Amino acid sequence: MLRMEIALFLILVLVGYMYFSAERRPTALHQTFSLLLIVLQIHLLFDAATVYTVNHLDTVPALLNAQLHRAFIGSMVLAVFLFYQYISILVEEETGRPRRLDRAAKIFLLLALLGDLLLPIHYAQTPKGNYSDGIHVVVCYLSVLYYLILCVGLLLGNWKELDAKKRSVIGSALTIQLGVTVLQAINPTWLISGMGLTLMTMAFYLTLENPAILRSELTEQRMSMLYLKSQINPHFLYNTLDSIRIRAQLSGDKEVADLLMRLVDFFRLSVKTNKQMVSLDEELELLEAYMELMCSRYPQLKVEYDIDPDLSETLVPNFILQPIVENSLLHGLKNRGYQGLVKVSALKVNGTQFEIQVYDTGSGFAAGEKERVEAMLRNYARTPAKLEGNSIGVLNVQKRMKLLCGRDCGLRYTENEEGGLTAHLLLPIQEEIP
Repeated sequence: MLRMEIALFLILVLVGYMYFSAERRPTALHQTFSLLLIVLQIHLLFDAATVYTVNHLDTVPALLNAQLHRAFIGSMVLAVFLFYQYISILVEEETGRPRRLDRAAKIFLLLALLGDLLLPIHYAQTPKGNYSDGIHVVVCYLSVLYYLILCVGLLLGNWKELDAKKRSVIGSALTIQLGVTVLQAINPTWLISGMGLTLMTMAFYLTLENPAILRSELTEQRMSMLYLKSQINPHFLYNTLDSIRIRAQLSGDKEVADLLMRLVDFFRLSVKTNKQMVSLDEELELLEAYMELMCSRYPQLKVEYDIDPDLSETLVPNFILQPIVENSLLHGLKNRGYQGLVKVSALKVNGTQFEIQVYDTGSGFAAGEKERVEAMLRNYARTPAKLEGNSIGVLNVQKRMKLLCGRDCGLRYTENEEGGLTAHLLLPIQEEIP
């Protein structure tokens, strides 16, 4: 039996090596999984130690045996709590619903750990092998049962909103842990509790946390971005060149040269596809070129910028602002004859995040449009990438922000009291690619 614990430990060490060596942003979900990997490796070490000591009660000092068992039970309680925490964060990211059970889960964790430290330990000795039993072990079973119930509640309560793959993985992992727990309770000498926890971890790693899968998602989004950039609205190009032609007939060469220069700037900057992340200044340079051309076409269109100078070198995903501003023009200000204001601002939210706001004085959401856009942004992971339609830019921006900046970042819209909409892009403050 000791060899099984050693094998499980070595498997998790290999998984941990592959996981920690992969590039990823330190989101709450990934940080929880990282902590889970570390706690489980520690747990398996204590598991292996207690498998030996419980079967050598006559030679191992009672105090040492007791301390090892307390560490073994305590690390298991912490591991099942982290499983709940991981699933809870995952559900919150998928559905947008707050984690209401966290307080109860943390209080139970504290009580269970106190019980583990204070309750007496008893050992059963049988011809088939020895094992710990009594009130101390009840703490372990109650903890597993309690957190499994919380996880099942999260799964069933959010069944329709969860992605089918994630729903299946969570259900399978919980079934595995429940099955192993029942077998351990029926046959306490088997000492297989570590197997259930390891199999749950492997299920999450192979399907939800695998670096190869995350890299393939980033590649998919990069291809989507390339497609988006290659599909610059031909009407925009035609109308802009036509505006330049008309202006050439009515004014001198300098104005035409300036407009042509801005058009060249726009296309030069828009085809920078070799970098996933660029500085905010670079992203704004592209947007300014685009807006100068649009304001030339529509003289009643105004644009303002209010950018915190401390954020100029902060990295943002490439090509996220122009699609959002274009969306404001085509679905807001177009209905008002392109008469109105677009204001782009960037301000710090806290020490680690900042927000870009794109404010417009357009017509706002049409009937039923608000619910559709909110659902699309909330369910971005389950919404297939589009190659046509009005929402390609918005969906593409949301997908790339989530993948490149973390799931706690992203795009949302609010309605302005005076009319029009404001797009909010929440991003991390970073000046180096992680």
